[in-house]
Amino acid sequence: MALEAPIARHEEPVQEAWVDYNGHLNVAYYTLIFDNAVEVFYPLCGLGKPYRAATGMSTFAVECHIGYQREGSIGDTVKVTSQLLGYDEKRLHYFHTMYHATKGYQMATQEQLAVHVNLSIRKVVPFSPDPMEKLAAMWEAHKDLPIPPQVGSTMTVPIKN
Repeated sequence: MALEAPIARHEEPVQEAWVDYNGHLNVAYYTLIFDNAVEVFYPLCGLGKPYRAATGMSTFAVECHIGYQREGSIGDTVKVTSQLLGYDEKRLHYFHTMYHATKGYQMATQEQLAVHVNLSIRKVVPFSPDPMEKLAAMWEAHKDLPIPPQVGSTMTVPIKN
């Protein structure tokens, strides 16, 4: 199966319980939506729950950056795209972009780095062959995509003298 670049297979509505006292999607639920998108993205990488059940291996997030561009509200449906930024024998670097599903504007981004872990010893280990093959195929589809401008961003407040 040919993979689109970026992968655009996850959509979900903003739930009433996810909206905070400011009347918009709370920061915790942006994270939840991005995590829900991982459940779609990971099987395409040869990872996820079936891989964990079959191998006793999984991934752990080691770093994550979220940027918020526009608010979400009750009744909005959001879609998330996923882009593979890079990988090696033990690490996976990817990027999600959240859009308003009908209006098309960008709402948030998430950059994440994950490591492959043997759950029985809780140590980082190399990926098995199936994920490595799927990641190689995904990389072929994604390697020429532009790097999103938010990748590698840092936070700072300029110090005034």
